[in-house]
Order: sequence, then structure tokens, then C-alpha cells
Amino acid sequence: MLLSLSIKNYALIESLETDFSNQFSVITGETGAGKSILLGALGLVLGNRADLTSLKDKEQKCIIEANFSISNYNLKPFFEENDLDYEDKTIIRREILPSGKSRAFINDSPVNLQELQALSSFLLDIHSQQQTRELTEEAYQLEILDAVANNQDAISNYQKILTSFKSKQKEVKQMIAEKETLEKEHEYHSFLLNELLAANLTNGEQETLEQELEQLSNVELIKENFERILVIANEEQVGTLVNLKEIKLALHKLSVFSPNYAILHERLMSSLLELEDIFNECEQKNKKIIAEPERLELVNTKLQTIYKIQKKHQVDSIEKLLVIQNELDSKVMKVDDLENAILKTQKELQEITLRIDEIALKISENRKNAVPKLVDKIKHILSQLGMAEANFQFEITTTSSYFLNGKDEVSLLFSANKGTSFGLLKKVASGGEMSRIMLAIKAILANYSKLPTIIFDEIDTGVSGEIAIKMGEIMKEMSKTMQVFAITHLPQIAAKGNSHYKVVKRSHGETTISELLLLSPDDRIQQIAEMLSGKDVSESALQHAKALLN
Repeated sequence: MLLSLSIKNYALIESLETDFSNQFSVITGETGAGKSILLGALGLVLGNRADLTSLKDKEQKCIIEANFSISNYNLKPFFEENDLDYEDKTIIRREILPSGKSRAFINDSPVNLQELQALSSFLLDIHSQQQTRELTEEAYQLEILDAVANNQDAISNYQKILTSFKSKQKEVKQMIAEKETLEKEHEYHSFLLNELLAANLTNGEQETLEQELEQLSNVELIKENFERILVIANEEQVGTLVNLKEIKLALHKLSVFSPNYAILHERLMSSLLELEDIFNECEQKNKKIIAEPERLELVNTKLQTIYKIQKKHQVDSIEKLLVIQNELDSKVMKVDDLENAILKTQKELQEITLRIDEIALKISENRKNAVPKLVDKIKHILSQLGMAEANFQFEITTTSSYFLNGKDEVSLLFSANKGTSFGLLKKVASGGEMSRIMLAIKAILANYSKLPTIIFDEIDTGVSGEIAIKMGEIMKEMSKTMQVFAITHLPQIAAKGNSHYKVVKRSHGETTISELLLLSPDDRIQQIAEMLSGKDVSESALQHAKALLN
């Protein structure tokens, strides 16, 4: 419930502070006096965006502060969830700085606009003329049905599952798209993989083959040099080994004369043994070296295959080719893996679909069951408002689409008079009829809504006389269970309020300011009389005003 409102430096308002009753309050004033300004200020408290044009004095900040009593509305979980200090009397404050920056506070804790909007949705409903037009929109019609059908829990469950449903749908779609892409490349990837597998590559193989190719390509030259080495080593008269043996014998004879000579002899013996081993190995290798043209061709072919594949994949080693081979193998295998994954995910999607369809069906059934009750309630109230012959039809069609609140589409059909055919509400209802229908619906919803406060902004458009009196009575009846405000130009409605506020515009020096005044009983008689007859109040108007107030 809105307890009080404080406004400083906003539009035409320099400073305003007022308290509100918990019953039916009416706000009147001439056109342009500032009633819309008051609603604009409340809109900022509810989280609407602000700009510098809101400031009356561009050098000073604007402050709007609203005090709400929230003890009866189970809002502690909201405060805990958003890490805010809970108070039974909660203060919401908006500040607009001369720089254009805007700040919002809940119980002095800074909040963003999203948090402010979330809280305000539990506190106050401003019914504007725009909202009357919303009555013709399908989304709002479904909201009405769902309120009467008590679908809130079912829709909440539906929306939770809908999130999973859409996520799983997206997952399946992405997997199918990926599979289609892979399938397009599958044949090419398989060809490349088979080519690599056929090559039977191993790490280090290229270097080994290149060495072997070098040997096989130079057999004659290698053999020629080995034979020359052996000749030099073993020639009878001047061979290297023969000469070294002669030197060994000489050093052996000298070794008895000095330890140093003995050391030289030992060193030569060691070297001679190593040389003999080398020459023996050369002899063995020479025997093994033979021309192998077939092996040469085989090695050369294998190397050419390796070079060709490396060029194709733009790499320079077998190690990199093996990495590519593993990647191709994964891609080829992934098609089969994806197929299995798709089947699994599709099965999960089917299970979710069954669950969401079940809840959507329950929502739809609840709506259809609520229609007779809702139509009867609307017709009952409208009969009091001079529309006794009005009739309604809600055409509910279940679709294959999954909307945010179920699978239904709805059309609200209206007939103003007995015997006339039904037509879409937005096409056949007049402005005055729309106002009365909207009030009837709001009166019904008040019994289902947990909102503490509602503000009607000129819901009386297009009505007058006795109908206006009935509208005032309905709003007063609503105020028994919630706080109700009505901004009105009709004296019949103004007279029904428990409290009467007047918005006045005054000249103050070089500026114009708006003020909100709580009228005394006598001032109220005068105001209603002016609403009846204009500024020049007649005695009959005064008497009529008193009669309306009694």
C-alpha cells in the first residue's frame, strides 16, 4: 500500500509531500494542472527511465520518494533473493542528477532499474488509457483468463520446462546441422584418412628411408672406396697395417730402456687394435654392399608418397602427418557418434515434450473452464453499468506452437446488444464500452490479484451520469480489499472517494508550479460543484454536489 509520496524538483513540482489513505482516493484537477506529472513521478519510482527534461531546476537534482507498507504481501523472499534489507515500511527513492545520471534506492540500498521494476510489479498497478487499449490484445486477454483460472502455478511450471524444452530443441538443431556439415565433408575426410592409413607411416621413418636411398643410390662409389681402404691397409710392402706392425716391433725393443718408451708402445698397441677392428668392419661392410635396384625403387616410391602427402597437407614431417591422421579419424568417427547422440537427445526432447504438452493441456482446460465464470462476472458488473445486453465469447484455440504461457491462442468476441452478431472486441466496442468493460475486468481481477494498490487514470472516458455513479461505486467496493486511486474529470466518481485530492497549477514569480492538495469537506463540495457547473458555481450545483457526497 502506498503510504506517502515526496517529490522535489520534478517537472512543474518544486516540492510536494502528501500522505494517502488506504481506501478509495480520487484525484481531480483541470486539464494541464499536473495529474500526468504525478503519474510520471510514480512511474520513476516504479522503474521507468528518466531524462534531464524531468528536472524543473536544471542545476538541482530531482528526488522522488515513495513509502510503501508491505507487511501483508509476503515479499521477504524477494528481498532475501536480491540481498536487500527488508522493512515492513519500505522506502523507494529515485534521484536524477543534473548530469543526467539516475540512481535508485530501496531502503537506502542502491539497486538497478531491473530490480526496481521487479519489486514495483508487486506493489502498484497504474491503469492508464493505454492499458484499456491492451484489453484488445491477446496477451492481456490470456492474463485475465489465467488469473480467474488460477493458472499461475501451472504456468510457472510450464515456463521452467519450456526453458529446458527450448534448450534441448536448440541442442538437437545444432547437432543435426553439425552432422549435415560433417556428412558433406565425410567422403573427402575418409579419402584423406585412407590415403594416410595406406601409407602406413611411423615416426622417424622418413629419415631412415632418406638415408637408405642415399646408400642405394651410391652403391658403386661406396664399394669402390671400401676396397681402396682395404688395399691401403693390407698391401704387403707398404700397407698401413704392415708399417704399423713394424713400428710396434721397434717400440717394443725400445721399451726396455725407458718407461716412457713402454708407454708409447702401449699406446700404439691400443691404436693398432682399434685400426684392425675398423679395417675388419670395413671388410665386412664391403662384402654386404651389393646393388639392389628393386629395393631402391621401393624406397624411392615410399619417399615420393610421403613427400606427396606432406605437400597436400602443407607439412614437413611425418609427425605432423600423424597428428592430421588422428584428427581426420576423429572427424570420420564423429559422424557415427553424432548420430547416436542425436538419437539420445531426440529421445530426451520427446520426454520433455510429453511433460510440457501435459501441463499446456491442463492450462488450456483451466482456461476453458474459467470462461463461463469470467463471462458471468463481467456481464453482472456491466449490467450495473448500463450494458445489460452485453455478451462475450472467448474463442480458445490450441496450436502446435509453444508460447511463453502455453499453447493457446485466444480471441475475445463481443456483442453489445441482444440479437447482434459477435465481433472482435477491438472492432465493435466503443470507447465508453471499453472503459466499462475494463473496469469490470479490473474489479474481477481485484479478487484474484495480490496487488495492494491500483491507480485508474481516467478509466471513465466516454461515460457520464448514472453510469459514472456506478463506476464510482464499483471502485469504492474494490477499495475494501485494496488501495484504489482514481484520476477523474467526473464529479459522480469524485464524490465516491473516501479522500479527495486536487491538483492545482499556480504562478509563482516567473515560474509555474503544480501542487497536490487534500480537500476538506467544504472544499470538496466546492470542487465537485465546479466540476458540475464550471468556475461560476450556482446554488443548484452546490446542492447537487452535496447530494452526490451523501
